[in-house]
Amino acid sequence: MEKIIIDIIGWVGTILFLLAYALVSAKKVEADSWSYQGMNLIAGISLTINTLYLQAYPSAGLNIAWLLVAVMTLSRKYFKKNSLVE
Repeated sequence: MEKIIIDIIGWVGTILFLLAYALVSAKKVEADSWSYQGMNLIAGISLTINTLYLQAYPSAGLNIAWLLVAVMTLSRKYFKKNSLVE
């Protein structure tokens, strides 16, 4: 049962990555938008869980990097919106 849950988490992450990429490619969302980066963040977390469980460490490293980019982008947007950073 545990493996099935981890697989579902991985598939959710995969679908979110693809959806985010499709939306930004179709110019439906901006690359630095909350929705795009939010999807990337959730997808990165989901796929990191999946790849760490499967001990696929190179993929886990890529997913961690991907979610960190989302965190940095969302943080920058948050602080800029709240006038904490120029």
